[in-house]
Amino acid sequence: MNDASGLTVIEVFADVVCPFAHVGLRRWIDRRDELGRTDVRLRVRAWPLELINGAPMDPQAVAGKAEDLQAQVAPRLFGRFDPTHFPSSSLPALALTHAAYRRSLEAGERTALRLRELTFDEGVDISAPEVIDQVIDELDLPIPDISDDDSVTKDWDEGRQRGVVGSPHFFTPDGGAVFCPTLDIHKEGGHLAVHFDEDAFAGLVAACFR
Repeated sequence: MNDASGLTVIEVFADVVCPFAHVGLRRWIDRRDELGRTDVRLRVRAWPLELINGAPMDPQAVAGKAEDLQAQVAPRLFGRFDPTHFPSSSLPALALTHAAYRRSLEAGERTALRLRELTFDEGVDISAPEVIDQVIDELDLPIPDISDDDSVTKDWDEGRQRGVVGSPHFFTPDGGAVFCPTLDIHKEGGHLAVHFDEDAFAGLVAACFR
């Protein structure tokens, strides 16, 4: 879809603490930069896994996924991931992302990416209030209010109505929807076998950057 300024907006439902979304969003951004398409932006919506699963994410389980992703497809990511500093909740970060999008598409996208960098690449606990305050100051963001807190469950409700099945789930301007198009993932023994899904990603890129 297009916003009032004429930018093309790609919606993606994802959780801040999902390592697969971190890889997928980063790869999408890298391709956009390669193409020089500053006219296309991401609107990252909340897909709160701790509410969906009824429990916070397990830091050690996420660490195992991050290790497999780094070893197989994302050597530049997860360099300082620290499960002992894994967020106890992603809800404050998801609310902050919504607040940033109230400022602008650019601010929202930058915030969504920065929170993931802090979590997975710098080993910072983004559920800590002082870290939320740090990101607000760093990116000059509005302070989240009750509407931003409410937006998390509203996004979850809307995502379910639109058929979201997991994080990340992209919606493209041609009306398409695709779950985790960047990666082909299956289990081998106790680890994940991960490969880039080149065909699915090429389809996503073609739909996003017309």
